[in-house]
Amino acid sequence: MMRNPNPNLPPVDLTILMPCLNEARTVAACVRDARAYLEQAAIDGEVLVADNGSTDGSTAIAEAAGARVIHVPQKGYGAALMGGINEAQGRYVIMGDADSSYDFSRLGAFVAQLRAGADLVMGNRFKGGIEPGAMPALHRYLGNPVLSFVGRLFFRVPIHDFHCGLRGFSRQAILKLGLVTPGMEFASEMVAKAALGNLRVEEVPTTLRPDGRDRPPHLRTWRDGWRHLRFLLLFCPRWLFLYPGLLLLTVGVAAFALLQRGPLSFISVGLDVHSLLYMAGAMILGMQLIQLALLTKWMAVLAGIAPEPAWLKRLERFLNLELGLLASLLLLAAGVFWSVRLVYQWGAGGFGALDPTQMMRDAIPAVTLMIVGVQAAAGTLFAGALHSCWRSVHGHLRRG
Repeated sequence: MMRNPNPNLPPVDLTILMPCLNEARTVAACVRDARAYLEQAAIDGEVLVADNGSTDGSTAIAEAAGARVIHVPQKGYGAALMGGINEAQGRYVIMGDADSSYDFSRLGAFVAQLRAGADLVMGNRFKGGIEPGAMPALHRYLGNPVLSFVGRLFFRVPIHDFHCGLRGFSRQAILKLGLVTPGMEFASEMVAKAALGNLRVEEVPTTLRPDGRDRPPHLRTWRDGWRHLRFLLLFCPRWLFLYPGLLLLTVGVAAFALLQRGPLSFISVGLDVHSLLYMAGAMILGMQLIQLALLTKWMAVLAGIAPEPAWLKRLERFLNLELGLLASLLLLAAGVFWSVRLVYQWGAGGFGALDPTQMMRDAIPAVTLMIVGVQAAAGTLFAGALHSCWRSVHGHLRRG
């Protein structure tokens, strides 16, 4: 549940927010730079440090430097930031790490974009400059470019540095997104949900300096990189389920229709009933992936994570339990009827020996129809149960 900021403190125009976990060496300099920027720019603001369990005296140092400190007991980068966003007094928030890797005395471009109407302003370290030793080569040339490309492709936002830790946003706009991830993937969740929520997202150049820590960073390259990629995939069912499913279904149906008539030859390669079996598998798997894409998208809409797309609104009148079960039963009945006909033909011949090639060419389509029918029925019933649960929970919340 999102909390309102502290009513005992007056609202301000800008909160500069720093998550902190054992940053005693650097937090004071970051706070002083941020306060100097607010004073130089004549902005009514505050510096807020969201401490995530420091044991090295970071909180006392931050307070002595002029920051307001809050304690966030839930562990994790995202948890610390959400705790800070909830407690921030500013209309706008600019967040950045308290390790001296970002220059808090140069935030003018972020403020200008926010005042011009942007909901989220991302820093771009690749355009602003990365000082020697500030970013590991693996992150600079592989991790960040690949994950940023995936993010642009999946969510259609013009962001070239998806994981820049220095970013500004409208506090109210971000609170409405319902951000929930407590770990490093919080950075991806913010951009993904902003894109899905049709927020205005801008990008400005920023510089990255070597951090001032005397210990390894909290970021773990492979673990956190996978968590970011996993989040992007699960949050975009088009690329995880729908497009692969459509490809498999299209190839499977086309090849299935050709091979069901008889064997095919391409130069020295012959395709026969064995290939027909694989194409049936492609069709079944394609149908399953498309069904998962629709269910995942619908779950995200019901949960309020993503807005309802126009195509889903148009399909809603056809996506009901009765029509889904009717279509499923028709597919199942077609497969059963085909199988019964094959048994009848076998019996008419005295239940003698069968030609395996011809028998499989007839049996595979019948079995495929039955599998797809049962699969569609199961998906339809699951969707109905999901919708009933959602209506029940929604009703309890409204009554409560």
